[in-house]
Amino acid sequence: MSSPVSYKRHRFPSQIIAHAVWLYFRFPLSLRLVEEMLLERGIVVSYETVRRWALKFGPDYARRLKRKTPSRRDIWHLDEVMVTIAGKKHWLWRAVDQDGYVLDEIVQSRRDTKAAKRLLTRLLKKQGCPPRRMITDKLGSYTAARRQVMPAVEHRSHKGLNNRAENSHLPLRQRERIMQGFRSPGSLQRFTTIFSAVRNLFVPPRSRRSALATHLHRLTAMAEWKVVVGAAA
Repeated sequence: MSSPVSYKRHRFPSQIIAHAVWLYFRFPLSLRLVEEMLLERGIVVSYETVRRWALKFGPDYARRLKRKTPSRRDIWHLDEVMVTIAGKKHWLWRAVDQDGYVLDEIVQSRRDTKAAKRLLTRLLKKQGCPPRRMITDKLGSYTAARRQVMPAVEHRSHKGLNNRAENSHLPLRQRERIMQGFRSPGSLQRFTTIFSAVRNLFVPPRSRRSALATHLHRLTAMAEWKVVVGAAA
Protein backbone atom coordinates (compact mmCIF):
# COMPACT_ATOMS: atom_id res chain seq x y z
CA MET A 1 0.00 0.00 0.00
CA SER A 2 1.33 3.44 -0.93
CA SER A 3 2.26 5.89 1.79
CA PRO A 4 -0.37 8.51 2.70
CA VAL A 5 -0.35 11.96 1.14
CA SER A 6 2.10 14.22 2.98
CA TYR A 7 0.89 17.65 4.09
CA LYS A 8 4.09 18.60 5.89
CA ARG A 9 4.96 22.31 6.05
CA HIS A 10 1.35 23.28 5.26
CA ARG A 11 -0.36 25.31 7.97
CA PHE A 12 -3.88 24.37 6.83
CA PRO A 13 -5.30 20.97 7.82
CA SER A 14 -5.50 18.23 5.21
CA GLN A 15 -9.32 18.41 5.22
CA ILE A 16 -9.27 22.04 4.05
CA ILE A 17 -6.63 21.48 1.36
CA ALA A 18 -8.40 18.40 0.01
CA HIS A 19 -11.78 20.17 0.06
CA ALA A 20 -10.41 23.13 -1.90
CA VAL A 21 -8.85 20.85 -4.53
CA TRP A 22 -12.08 18.83 -4.73
CA LEU A 23 -14.15 21.97 -5.31
CA TYR A 24 -11.84 23.16 -8.05
CA PHE A 25 -11.70 19.93 -10.06
CA ARG A 26 -15.20 18.62 -9.33
CA PHE A 27 -17.28 21.71 -10.16
CA PRO A 28 -17.10 24.42 -12.86
CA LEU A 29 -15.51 26.94 -10.51
CA SER A 30 -12.74 29.45 -11.01
CA LEU A 31 -9.97 29.75 -8.44
CA ARG A 32 -11.51 33.00 -7.18
CA LEU A 33 -14.89 31.34 -6.69
CA VAL A 34 -13.27 28.55 -4.69
CA GLU A 35 -11.60 31.25 -2.57
CA GLU A 36 -15.01 32.85 -1.98
CA MET A 37 -16.68 29.54 -1.07
CA LEU A 38 -13.96 28.82 1.48
CA LEU A 39 -14.33 32.32 2.93
CA GLU A 40 -18.04 31.67 3.47
CA ARG A 41 -16.98 28.81 5.73
CA GLY A 42 -14.59 31.08 7.63
CA ILE A 43 -11.46 29.87 5.84
CA VAL A 44 -9.29 32.76 4.68
CA VAL A 45 -7.07 31.60 1.83
CA SER A 46 -6.08 33.30 -1.44
CA TYR A 47 -6.93 31.94 -4.86
CA GLU A 48 -3.20 31.69 -5.55
CA THR A 49 -2.85 29.32 -2.63
CA VAL A 50 -5.72 27.23 -4.01
CA ARG A 51 -3.91 27.16 -7.37
CA ARG A 52 -0.70 25.93 -5.71
CA TRP A 53 -2.63 23.25 -3.83
CA ALA A 54 -4.25 22.10 -7.07
CA LEU A 55 -0.87 21.87 -8.82
CA LYS A 56 0.85 20.09 -5.94
CA PHE A 57 -1.81 17.71 -4.65
CA GLY A 58 -4.06 17.23 -7.67
CA PRO A 59 -1.71 14.84 -9.56
CA ASP A 60 -1.06 12.82 -6.38
CA TYR A 61 -4.77 12.47 -5.67
CA ALA A 62 -5.47 11.41 -9.28
CA ARG A 63 -2.79 8.69 -9.19
CA ARG A 64 -4.26 7.21 -6.02
CA LEU A 65 -7.86 6.98 -7.25
CA LYS A 66 -8.93 3.48 -8.26
CA ARG A 67 -9.40 2.89 -11.97
CA LYS A 68 -12.23 0.87 -13.45
CA THR A 69 -11.23 -2.74 -14.15
CA PRO A 70 -10.69 -3.22 -17.92
CA SER A 71 -12.63 -5.91 -19.79
CA ARG A 72 -12.41 -7.47 -23.23
CA ARG A 73 -16.12 -6.73 -23.55
CA ASP A 74 -15.50 -2.99 -23.37
CA ILE A 75 -16.32 -0.69 -26.26
CA TRP A 76 -13.92 2.17 -26.85
CA HIS A 77 -15.28 5.45 -28.19
CA LEU A 78 -12.48 7.64 -29.56
CA ASP A 79 -12.59 11.28 -30.57
CA GLU A 80 -10.39 14.35 -30.80
CA VAL A 81 -11.18 17.99 -30.13
CA MET A 82 -9.27 21.10 -31.13
CA VAL A 83 -7.96 23.39 -28.39
CA THR A 84 -6.30 26.71 -29.18
CA ILE A 85 -3.35 27.53 -26.92
CA ALA A 86 -1.44 30.78 -27.39
CA GLY A 87 -2.90 31.11 -30.87
CA LYS A 88 -1.79 27.64 -31.96
CA LYS A 89 -4.02 24.63 -32.63
CA HIS A 90 -3.59 21.52 -30.51
CA TRP A 91 -5.68 18.38 -30.36
CA LEU A 92 -6.95 16.63 -27.27
CA TRP A 93 -7.42 12.95 -28.14
CA ARG A 94 -9.76 11.13 -25.78
CA ALA A 95 -11.08 7.60 -25.30
CA VAL A 96 -14.13 6.70 -23.21
CA ASP A 97 -15.86 3.36 -22.70
CA GLN A 98 -19.50 2.37 -23.06
CA ASP A 99 -20.32 3.91 -19.65
CA GLY A 100 -18.70 7.26 -20.44
CA TYR A 101 -15.69 6.46 -18.23
CA VAL A 102 -12.60 8.32 -19.48
CA LEU A 103 -9.92 5.74 -20.29
CA ASP A 104 -7.17 8.06 -21.46
CA GLU A 105 -6.53 11.42 -23.09
CA ILE A 106 -3.48 12.97 -24.62
CA VAL A 107 -2.67 16.43 -25.96
CA GLN A 108 -0.93 16.41 -29.34
CA SER A 109 -0.05 18.97 -31.98
CA ARG A 110 -1.01 16.60 -34.81
CA ARG A 111 -4.27 15.19 -36.11
CA ASP A 112 -3.01 12.32 -38.21
CA THR A 113 -2.28 8.59 -38.15
CA LYS A 114 0.82 9.02 -36.00
CA ALA A 115 -1.22 10.80 -33.32
CA ALA A 116 -4.05 8.25 -33.49
CA LYS A 117 -1.52 5.41 -33.21
CA ARG A 118 0.03 6.98 -30.14
CA LEU A 119 -3.39 7.13 -28.46
CA LEU A 120 -4.18 3.48 -29.29
CA THR A 121 -0.75 2.32 -28.12
CA ARG A 122 -1.14 4.15 -24.80
CA LEU A 123 -4.62 2.74 -24.38
CA LEU A 124 -3.54 -0.85 -24.93
CA LYS A 125 -0.67 -0.45 -22.48
CA LYS A 126 -2.87 1.16 -19.82
CA GLN A 127 -5.86 -1.16 -20.22
CA GLY A 128 -3.85 -4.33 -20.66
CA CYS A 129 -6.27 -5.84 -23.19
CA PRO A 130 -7.97 -4.79 -26.43
CA PRO A 131 -11.68 -3.90 -26.53
CA ARG A 132 -14.48 -5.84 -28.16
CA ARG A 133 -15.07 -2.93 -30.51
CA MET A 134 -13.86 0.60 -31.15
CA ILE A 135 -16.08 3.39 -32.44
CA THR A 136 -14.86 6.60 -34.06
CA ASP A 137 -16.00 9.32 -36.39
CA LYS A 138 -14.96 9.14 -40.04
CA LEU A 139 -11.41 10.45 -39.54
CA GLY A 140 -9.26 8.08 -41.62
CA SER A 141 -6.37 8.24 -39.17
CA TYR A 142 -8.19 5.93 -36.78
CA THR A 143 -8.62 3.24 -39.43
CA ALA A 144 -4.96 3.38 -40.40
CA ALA A 145 -3.80 3.34 -36.77
CA ARG A 146 -6.06 0.41 -35.87
CA ARG A 147 -4.59 -1.69 -38.69
CA GLN A 148 -1.13 -1.17 -37.19
CA VAL A 149 -1.94 -1.50 -33.48
CA MET A 150 -4.91 -3.87 -33.11
CA PRO A 151 -6.03 -5.18 -36.52
CA ALA A 152 -8.29 -7.92 -35.07
CA VAL A 153 -10.54 -5.45 -33.23
CA GLU A 154 -13.86 -4.55 -34.86
CA HIS A 155 -14.01 -0.92 -35.91
CA ARG A 156 -17.15 1.07 -36.59
CA SER A 157 -16.62 4.47 -38.18
CA HIS A 158 -19.74 6.57 -38.20
CA LYS A 159 -20.46 10.14 -37.05
CA GLY A 160 -23.79 9.28 -35.45
CA LEU A 161 -22.40 6.38 -33.41
CA ASN A 162 -19.77 8.45 -31.67
CA ASN A 163 -21.94 10.82 -29.64
CA ARG A 164 -20.62 9.34 -26.39
CA ALA A 165 -17.05 10.42 -27.13
CA GLU A 166 -18.12 13.79 -28.49
CA ASN A 167 -20.27 14.48 -25.42
CA SER A 168 -17.33 13.65 -23.16
CA HIS A 169 -15.64 16.86 -24.32
CA LEU A 170 -18.42 19.11 -23.02
CA PRO A 171 -17.40 19.30 -19.31
CA LEU A 172 -13.84 20.25 -20.27
CA ARG A 173 -15.11 22.86 -22.75
CA GLN A 174 -17.09 24.41 -19.91
CA ARG A 175 -13.99 24.55 -17.71
CA GLU A 176 -11.94 25.98 -20.58
CA ARG A 177 -14.32 28.95 -20.81
CA ILE A 178 -14.27 29.55 -17.06
CA MET A 179 -10.47 29.36 -16.97
CA GLN A 180 -10.22 31.56 -20.08
CA GLY A 181 -8.13 28.99 -21.86
CA PHE A 182 -4.96 27.07 -21.07
CA ARG A 183 -1.47 28.56 -21.04
CA SER A 184 0.43 25.60 -22.49
CA PRO A 185 -0.09 22.03 -23.78
CA GLY A 186 1.47 20.80 -20.55
CA SER A 187 -0.99 22.71 -18.38
CA LEU A 188 -3.89 21.30 -20.43
CA GLN A 189 -2.54 17.75 -20.08
CA ARG A 190 -2.06 18.10 -16.32
CA PHE A 191 -5.47 19.64 -15.75
CA THR A 192 -7.46 17.20 -17.86
CA THR A 193 -5.74 14.17 -16.30
CA ILE A 194 -6.81 15.26 -12.81
CA PHE A 195 -10.19 16.58 -13.93
CA SER A 196 -11.13 13.31 -15.63
CA ALA A 197 -9.91 11.16 -12.74
CA VAL A 198 -12.11 13.09 -10.31
CA ARG A 199 -15.03 13.03 -12.73
CA ASN A 200 -14.65 9.28 -13.25
CA LEU A 201 -14.97 8.79 -9.50
CA PHE A 202 -18.01 10.97 -8.88
CA VAL A 203 -20.13 10.65 -12.03
CA PRO A 204 -22.12 7.38 -11.97
CA PRO A 205 -22.10 5.00 -14.95
CA ARG A 206 -24.83 5.46 -17.52
CA SER A 207 -26.38 2.15 -16.41
CA ARG A 208 -26.91 3.49 -12.86
CA ARG A 209 -28.57 6.86 -13.26
CA SER A 210 -31.69 6.39 -11.10
CA ALA A 211 -32.00 8.86 -8.22
CA LEU A 212 -31.22 6.24 -5.57
CA ALA A 213 -28.33 4.71 -7.51
CA THR A 214 -26.84 8.15 -8.13
CA HIS A 215 -27.13 9.07 -4.46
CA LEU A 216 -25.45 5.84 -3.31
CA HIS A 217 -22.72 6.22 -5.93
CA ARG A 218 -21.88 9.71 -4.72
CA LEU A 219 -21.77 8.62 -1.09
CA THR A 220 -19.39 5.80 -1.98
CA ALA A 221 -17.28 8.14 -4.11
CA MET A 222 -17.02 10.69 -1.31
CA ALA A 223 -15.93 8.01 1.14
CA GLU A 224 -13.22 6.80 -1.27
CA TRP A 225 -12.09 10.38 -1.90
CA LYS A 226 -11.63 11.04 1.82
CA VAL A 227 -9.56 7.88 2.22
CA VAL A 228 -7.39 8.68 -0.81
CA VAL A 229 -6.63 12.27 0.24
CA GLY A 230 -6.07 11.28 3.88
CA ALA A 231 -8.93 13.43 5.14
CA ALA A 232 -11.23 10.70 6.46
CA ALA A 233 -13.09 11.64 9.59
